[in-house]
Amino acid sequence: MSDTLTQISHAVFEGRVKDMAGLTKEALAAGLTPQEILDRGLIQGMQMIGKEFKEGKKFLPEVLFAGRAMQASLNILRPLLAQTGAKMMGKVIIGTVKGDLHDIGKNLVAMMLEGAGFELIDLGKDVAPEQFVEAVRREKPDIVALSALLTTTMRSMGQTVERLKEAGLRDHVRIMIGGAPVTSDFACQIGADAYGSSAPHAVEIATQFVQAR
Repeated sequence: MSDTLTQISHAVFEGRVKDMAGLTKEALAAGLTPQEILDRGLIQGMQMIGKEFKEGKKFLPEVLFAGRAMQASLNILRPLLAQTGAKMMGKVIIGTVKGDLHDIGKNLVAMMLEGAGFELIDLGKDVAPEQFVEAVRREKPDIVALSALLTTTMRSMGQTVERLKEAGLRDHVRIMIGGAPVTSDFACQIGADAYGSSAPHAVEIATQFVQAR
């Protein structure tokens, strides 16, 4: 790995947001492609922080700073990646379900998925089942990720799965769910494909989904 890519991956890992624009431009000026910077710089850094987060060596604020550092670089790389037709891992629609205004967990999963090379369509919070259906119809994603932080809003997850079935779209996407009150049993109960117990686990599941296509 080039010295610049090593610096980028370490800057992501350390959450050095202010350094990212300069390092990204330096890498581009050195002749590295946007795809190389994404794959061998940003994704490497997010994998490092994700591994330590999973092992309990890093904590939520540090992961959020790493995600912000990655985003600072992606702001420069996104249009360049689009111009070169770079292939992403897959496309994910993510959102916190209707009635739920919590989004820290959802934002963390979104950041780590993007850091793993996925294209993210973030619908935000308090997202109605019909909004998910319309987004799936419009964006044609590989995966739909649903988040709920309240037991009272978990039923919106089931309603979203049902609306996707009614629209004839359920068989075209994989659905994963997560959030503090959510369980793997509940995922089976509502007909979701998987339950992610943490942000790194969600990335593992999404990666398995797209690799199995």
